[in-house]
This record gives sequence, structure tokens and C-alpha cells, in this order.
Amino acid sequence: MWNRYKNITPVTRRRLNNFKKNRRAFISLRIFFFLFLVSLFSEFLINDKPVIAYYKGELLMPIIIDYPEEKFGGFLAVTDYRDPFISDEIEANGWILWPLVRYNYQTINYEIPSPAPSPPSFLIEREIRCQNYPGGIDDKNCSIWNWNWLGTDDQGRDVLARLVYGFRISVIFGLILTILSSCIGIIVGALQGFFGGLTDLFSQRLIEIWNSIPSLYLLIIISAVITPSFWLLLLILLLFSWVSLVGVVRAEFLRARNFEYVLAAKALGVSNIKIMFKHLLPNAMVATLTFLPFILNGSIVTLTSLDFLGFGLPPGSASLGELLSQGKNNIHAPWLGLTSFFGIAVLLSLLIFIGEGVRDAFDPRKVFID
Repeated sequence: MWNRYKNITPVTRRRLNNFKKNRRAFISLRIFFFLFLVSLFSEFLINDKPVIAYYKGELLMPIIIDYPEEKFGGFLAVTDYRDPFISDEIEANGWILWPLVRYNYQTINYEIPSPAPSPPSFLIEREIRCQNYPGGIDDKNCSIWNWNWLGTDDQGRDVLARLVYGFRISVIFGLILTILSSCIGIIVGALQGFFGGLTDLFSQRLIEIWNSIPSLYLLIIISAVITPSFWLLLLILLLFSWVSLVGVVRAEFLRARNFEYVLAAKALGVSNIKIMFKHLLPNAMVATLTFLPFILNGSIVTLTSLDFLGFGLPPGSASLGELLSQGKNNIHAPWLGLTSFFGIAVLLSLLIFIGEGVRDAFDPRKVFID
């Protein structure tokens, strides 16, 4: 399939074929991209707002635009589309298209049949909604699907919605942290390995001192002073995560800086920056790329651990670690612990399988994998 791309070198084609032949890694990559793509469109699939509504001759997009409740005959500034009065008003004067799951990760279900946390259910709670309606429970406009496929947490929020939104924020957080930390680590490792000598010596001592700083204690102190946001938490972890690739890139540059083609480039007057990033870096990236899926895995584990301990994202955020903590605190609700465990296990397993496939694809000893 790669033959259609004429600009791909034979070495790159061999690596791509190696990865494709590794069925476990290739299937894991497709599953991961499918799950991540679904999570990117969570608002259109799992939300407490309609995707599209047609009301009195006007096409509305509640999922994108916040309409005041007075537009539908109410008086509040924010519209609750799950309110029977609002939904019936829209349906009486048009139509409404709901997502597959009518809950956001923050939506509290007040119609659960048992106290929170409630077990997984697929019920039609007509009596609850219709008790104040004159038409009674036989009225066709007096029914609502109460979809809690994976149950609710201890605050009555849908577990499936929090799982999907938590999956998305964990992957995005891990990707951003991995990319930024890799860029910094590659630059620092390249400078150390290329120049060597005192530059390498002093840089190594500074990295050793920097690594001795307890990042967890620092996060605890900051969390006690201010509530960490997504970007603040990302910045704090970035201060310590960039070191992971320094050693690999440094070793590759130390090994290759005295090769004949590098000495010839220096003799021809090629600048150090051009030699580093045009001639040496491509060779160092072979070892670096094999580490990236595992670094992504570690970034997600770090965020999950911090959320589990209560030092991660702000309270109320969709988080796999917070869902796992709820499972620990509510042993009588096994669906919480099982959902979070299998969600985290599947995510990390997919990334590990992809990382193994990338590692084998860059292995020069392997031509094709049977």
C-alpha cells in the first residue's frame, strides 16, 4: 500500500511494512485512533444539549450556541433542554435531534431509580416525568429515556459520559506533554552530545540536581495554594518530564559526532546548527521515536495518578483517575471500579502494543514480520 507514495525512501517503506505486518500493533493503532476520534466528537454523541433543533421555523444549534430559556417561553438565562417543559415546547413547534447519550460529564441525573451511585440501567422513567402532567403516563409526549449504560457515580453523573470525556482529556494531555517534553529533551540532548566536554559535564550535573527535586511534593504545595488548571498542571509536569529523552539523544550525538561525514561537513564550513539538525538528528530520531509511545503512556499514567490522589485537574473535571478514586471509595458500587479499571487498562495496553510495534519497525535486524 505504501508503493503509491513515490517520495518514501526504501528504509521508510521497510519500517512501515514491518509495522503493518505486526498485526497486534497495527490493529491496536486502528482501535486507538477510532476511540480517540470518537472522543473528539463527544459533544455530538454524548451531551445534555440537542445536536439540532427546529423551533418555530428557525433552525437552532444548541450544541454550539447557548440560547436563553426565554427563547422557548422560559425566564432563565441558561436553557435546560432536559426540562420536560422546554423539550415539549420545542417538539410542539418543531422537532429536536438528541445525541446518542443525553448526558454530559457534568449532568446530574435526578431521575435515577435508586440512590446514587446507581447501577447500570436502561429504563423508561415515565412515571417520574409524567406525575405532574394531566395526560398521565399514557401521553406520548410524556416519556424520557433514562440511559445510564454504565450506571452513575456518587453524584448522579453518567459514568459512560465521564469515561469518554476523561479518555479524551487524558489522551490530549498526554500528547501535548509528550510533544513539548520531547522537543525540549531532544534540543538539550543534542547540545550536550554534539559539543561534549565541559558543556556535557555541567549539563549532566544540572540535570542530576534537577531530577532530585521531588515533583510530587511540589504539586502538593501548589495545589494547597491554588487550584491547578489544565495548563498549569501541564506546565509543572513539563518542567520535569523533558529529561526522559535527554540521555537517548545525547548518546546518539556522542556516538555520531566523530563520524567521517560529520568531520567532512565541518571541514567544508557547514554550521553546527545545520550539522546537528540536518545530519545528526535524523539518525538520533530512530531511537527517539521508539520511546515516544512509552513516554505518552507515562504521561497519561502521571495525570491519572494525580487525579486519583486529588492533586490533578480541578474538581468536577472528567478524569479517569477521579473515576478510579470513586471506585475505591464506593466498593459497594463495583461498576465504578470495573469501568475505570478496564478503561485505563485498554488505553494503556493499546499504547504499549503500538510502542512495541514502532520499536520493532525501527529495528534494522527485522525485514518483515511473519
